[in-house]
Amino acid sequence: MKTITLVFGAVYGMLSVILGAFGAHALKKILSVERLESFETGVRYQMYAAFFLLIVGYILKFETSSEKWTSILMIIGAFMFSVSIYFLSLQDYLGANLKFLGPITPLGGLLMILSWGMLILYFLKNKI
Repeated sequence: MKTITLVFGAVYGMLSVILGAFGAHALKKILSVERLESFETGVRYQMYAAFFLLIVGYILKFETSSEKWTSILMIIGAFMFSVSIYFLSLQDYLGANLKFLGPITPLGGLLMILSWGMLILYFLKNKI
């Protein structure tokens, strides 16, 4: 689980830089300011998740199920949160009605919050 966490952290970080550059250059010309800001929110939170996963990958030993779920919830939550925002931001450009993705964003955010909460509990329990 340690390796998976670190790999996802690195992949999320790399994709954040790529998508951030893509948004700043290519999408700036085709998206409204509001849609571009939403896209950038997805990129920013994906980078936060990348940092979280890299740090957690080094701190946790992944010996307990709660340690594993701390990582799993962030991996899944960040994916749901950011990818749904990316597609919602691009729906006009793609010519598709993707409003059904709307509820996915807060659900992904909730999983990310739960992951942070589990990390807090880990710190309190282990007095780090």
